[in-house]
Amino acid sequence: KFRALVFLHIDIILTVYGGYMTVIDLKPGQKAAVTAIGTGDPLLKRRILDMGITPGVEITMIKTAPLGDPLEITLRGYQLSLRKNEARQIEVQ
Repeated sequence: KFRALVFLHIDIILTVYGGYMTVIDLKPGQKAAVTAIGTGDPLLKRRILDMGITPGVEITMIKTAPLGDPLEITLRGYQLSLRKNEARQIEVQ
């Protein structure tokens, strides 16, 4: 009962669980600002940064593929497709 209420507002989820949200959690049409690139793999982090995904940039979720991978986002005036493993590393708010 409580979980259903929590999922109505992403802000409440973040407050209750003390977690963070990633690009994977965004719904189509939803906008968010990148807060961090959290990956232990320096090559993956560099790849994400080279694509223009840096802290502070605003992204918009466009759509997900029918099976959920890849995801399509818009940032800095262009569209970009990301795999789920890449999207999980991008923290947003």
